[in-house]
Amino acid sequence: MKVGILGGGQLGRMLLQAAANYTVETFVLENDITCPSAHLCHHFIKGDIQDFETVYQFGKDLDALTIEIEAVNIDALDKLSSEGVKIFPSPEAIRIIKNKIVQKEFYQKNEIPSSNFLITHSLEELKKYAHFLPAVHKIGEGGYDGKGVQIIKDLNDLSKGFNAPSVLEKMVDVQKEIAIIVCVNQKGETAIYPPAEMLFDPILNLLNYQVSPARLSEKVLWKAEAIALKVARSLQSPGLFAVELFVDQAQNVWVNETAPRVHNSGHHTIEGNFSSQYDMLWRIILNYPLGNTKPILPAAIVNLLGAPGYSGDAVYEGLEDVLKIDNVFVHLYGKKETKPGRKMGHVTILSNDYQELIFQANKIKQQLQIIA
Repeated sequence: MKVGILGGGQLGRMLLQAAANYTVETFVLENDITCPSAHLCHHFIKGDIQDFETVYQFGKDLDALTIEIEAVNIDALDKLSSEGVKIFPSPEAIRIIKNKIVQKEFYQKNEIPSSNFLITHSLEELKKYAHFLPAVHKIGEGGYDGKGVQIIKDLNDLSKGFNAPSVLEKMVDVQKEIAIIVCVNQKGETAIYPPAEMLFDPILNLLNYQVSPARLSEKVLWKAEAIALKVARSLQSPGLFAVELFVDQAQNVWVNETAPRVHNSGHHTIEGNFSSQYDMLWRIILNYPLGNTKPILPAAIVNLLGAPGYSGDAVYEGLEDVLKIDNVFVHLYGKKETKPGRKMGHVTILSNDYQELIFQANKIKQQLQIIA
């Protein structure tokens, strides 16, 4: 079977590593020939994943296509789908999720709990909604990895907003932020991973570290799983969906965003679960039975980000000490150059003791520095 991946970043890299367990011929389309996935696929094609003709020509002789980022040419995927190429998830599901405005309207239409919102088209229009603050301003298209999101607490923050079609979301009084990965196969059957609790870097707005399974009351867990399943089923598409949710101080659960692909919140499943999210996506594409999502052990992930003030050839200071720690697994993404805040890898920690997970996560965050 010939399967193409649109995008060649770190998620594509780990998806290709999981492909070694299956009889599949892999193709990657990416504009950067030094990307993390380039040397792991059978066929690398340099090209723009947002260009109609490039995506169409890439996919027309393949059996199936999937994505590792939403910023793809959906019209080309529509044409390929009409000609019999299987797309995971469907072009329509990607279209809904790709645009933050359309995504919020989708939640509203399907009665999926999500924070109240307004649509803005310019900074001038944003100023009219001072009464709606505090809120979060999200650009409709183009935001990724913390970019395209601004917290607007008061009138002094209005200039931080976006002078483009965007969503202004009422701020939730967040107690915890969690992510749940839902898998939907070609028969419509579902499997769900235990939720991961995410803790973010408040400056970079990037994942700092996370713990899975998240520590939730039974009632909140059931509510979160039911909402995540409703999101995935409402998209009416096979695929793997990462649903990010807020738990507020009153124990209500709200959908924040959804990703139509393998996701950073599922990195730990490589070592921490019987079937990883990457293995699961291959099962969906190849029409195999869904795998076992149960955890082997509780896990934590530390995101490895380029240290502030350093740009250039990456040097991993403290790596040898981290590799000496029991039940710790280091994943480097093969990016030659570092810069402040750039995702360079992650570390997974396994332990039955949650305090140990958090202790080691914080220790590794300080110990392993990526400089130049």
